[in-house]
Amino acid sequence: MTKWVLRLGLGLVIVATCLLLDAIKHRWYVLDPTSLHELAQAAIASSPDNTTGMVEHIVSNLTATYPSSAIALNTDSKEWVFNNAGGAMGAMYIIHASITEYLIIFGTPLGTEGHTGLHTADDYFNILVGEQWAFSPGQLEMERYPPGTVHHLPRGTAKQYKMHEGCFALEYARGWIPLMLPFGFADTLTSTLDIPTLYNTVRVTGREILRNLFIGKI
Repeated sequence: MTKWVLRLGLGLVIVATCLLLDAIKHRWYVLDPTSLHELAQAAIASSPDNTTGMVEHIVSNLTATYPSSAIALNTDSKEWVFNNAGGAMGAMYIIHASITEYLIIFGTPLGTEGHTGLHTADDYFNILVGEQWAFSPGQLEMERYPPGTVHHLPRGTAKQYKMHEGCFALEYARGWIPLMLPFGFADTLTSTLDIPTLYNTVRVTGREILRNLFIGKI
């Protein structure tokens, strides 16, 4: 009996701790969805029909705006890795990764389609080039997101989405990022078995999270 009381007590402590952390997680956010949307639009305007130029504009603006003491950013724009998740395939460049936020460039010149995943974070998908379509169960017409628009996926919701040929986006997520990782790894472990890509994804993501923890960015 005592053993079960202790287990129940421990469970209640864990739940209470999780609820408390969830209520105050906004204190650790550095990036802002509105500012990133404006940045994506500025990148499109500065480098029309030039995805590389857009990425360079975004990275240079971020490094000029945010001090390295507040947030660690990965400025190596050649560090791309494949990403298979929810049946969709593309490539990503991880600009920032921490416990509560991530910022990536994601896309493919070929086009792809899949499930968004059901996440513990809000996701903001800023279209840079190409177009994304999406829908939720019960919708009879698709949502359409052309360049310069943002597709907000609130945490706890899921959709089917399609990225057309030559679609790239600036994707920002804020919430509990480690809990999103199993979705990002599942296709590799159950389908592609692309272990080098899994290794590089874990290496870069882990490195960036640790870099941010070292400066106090959770």
